[in-house]
Amino acid sequence: MKTLLELTHTEARDYFLKKENYSDIDLPKYYNFQPLLDALSNDSNVDNIPLDKAKRLNNVNYKLLTNKDGKYAWRPLQLLNPVIYVNLVNKITNEHNWKIIVKRFQKFQENKNINCYSIPLISKKNDRNDKAITIINWWQQIEQKSLELSLHFDCFMNTDITDCYGSIYTHTIPWALHGEKVIKNDFLNPSKPKIKYLGNEIDRRIQAMQFCQTNGIPQGSALMDFIAEIILGYADAKLSYKIKNYNRKESTNRIEDYHILRYRDDYRIFANNQQTLIKIAKLLTETLFELSFKLNSQKTYLSDNIVKDVVKPDKLYWNEAKQGEKSLQKHLFLIHNLAEKHPNSGSLTTALVKFLEERVYPIKLFKEENSKVLVSILVDIAFKNPRTYPVITAILSKILSLEINKEIVDEIFDAIENKFDKIPNVGHLQVWLQRLTIKIDRNKNYTEKLCKKVVNDNSNIWNIEWISNSKTKDAFSENSIIDEGKIDEMEQVIEPKEIKIFGY
Repeated sequence: MKTLLELTHTEARDYFLKKENYSDIDLPKYYNFQPLLDALSNDSNVDNIPLDKAKRLNNVNYKLLTNKDGKYAWRPLQLLNPVIYVNLVNKITNEHNWKIIVKRFQKFQENKNINCYSIPLISKKNDRNDKAITIINWWQQIEQKSLELSLHFDCFMNTDITDCYGSIYTHTIPWALHGEKVIKNDFLNPSKPKIKYLGNEIDRRIQAMQFCQTNGIPQGSALMDFIAEIILGYADAKLSYKIKNYNRKESTNRIEDYHILRYRDDYRIFANNQQTLIKIAKLLTETLFELSFKLNSQKTYLSDNIVKDVVKPDKLYWNEAKQGEKSLQKHLFLIHNLAEKHPNSGSLTTALVKFLEERVYPIKLFKEENSKVLVSILVDIAFKNPRTYPVITAILSKILSLEINKEIVDEIFDAIENKFDKIPNVGHLQVWLQRLTIKIDRNKNYTEKLCKKVVNDNSNIWNIEWISNSKTKDAFSENSIIDEGKIDEMEQVIEPKEIKIFGY
């Protein structure tokens, strides 16, 4: 394994231009952005696109609203406009610019007591997908490292940033890459010739994606995750400076024996007494406030039982629970109980994947199971836990394939659609319902634009009218994002490997 920052500029470019890193939204396998990305990456005109035209439009990216907590925490996942995306990748991975970024991260990481583990890891053998590696990395470097630190520290604080991506002020990108004073002095001296700072160029492209907006960056791609890391890495460096400055002023009660693990916007702070934790938390709050962030009070807590409390509550609960039952219905009720106690959690998805692989998919014939009841439980879970849409769709596809009464199948489909008509913003669900019905009725009507693209390839996902070069514009019609070969070869029943991302 090596980190993204250890790649050459050309390797980094190849990384960001992989379809898996362009979008991390869970979509059926027949959505394939690679041909379009490849075509645009080979088009030299992309580096000279009219950004000033793009920034006047509010639909340059495509937004797909999804739910974070199964209640009211709606957030937009975005499919970035591929032209601006490739343009931004080219800018960042220019050889000179990539050296600036790598050198800046070396500065961010000087304090060995503050460790960031969310820089992507890449397998040299390419034997695992990037998302699988990310999951393994979190487990090894955050959960396992936290348990190791219990040998050296007596207590810890867990906290994160409220609405991190939505709170990012895009002008902090140049601050992070070049220094706040440098950028502000450049701005405040109108007579001085302007320098084209890389940070400002990144900022300009993000604004072009979102109607000149400077608050928030799009979610849903490895590139935006990396840009967020630039700002969060800068926050690490600022926090380190504040701790050093505090210690210079204090002859006693210095902050010395501590360790901080950060994974994106999640912080775990370790110390040998709670007074030290509180001091660091105060300095962290000040640091984040200066960058337009604030800590999430609802997820902030102190603990003097590190071994017990560093493991996520949903994982502890499911590890302790009775996880299997002879009947599918009773097993599903156990999972439903997990969903009630720990909604939208990773353990819930893991439990459903295991249920699919070990209990449902191998079945050849139902014995004493009521398909309507099974579907009712599954739909209730999905209704409140949007991250489970792919795996629940896969389970439903198998259950419905075993139901021999076609009238019951039709009745179930109607009931599912009526159930979800009661909640807004179900575009992501419709994408997966279309996967459920695509082999039965390719032309079934769904309102979600991504679904319409499957039925009619001429429908548009992104606004490309602002693009003046005809070759660049033609790339969209010549390189479909719908892989007809995948649709032809796949079965009506969704195989576990189609939705399973290594280990969850």
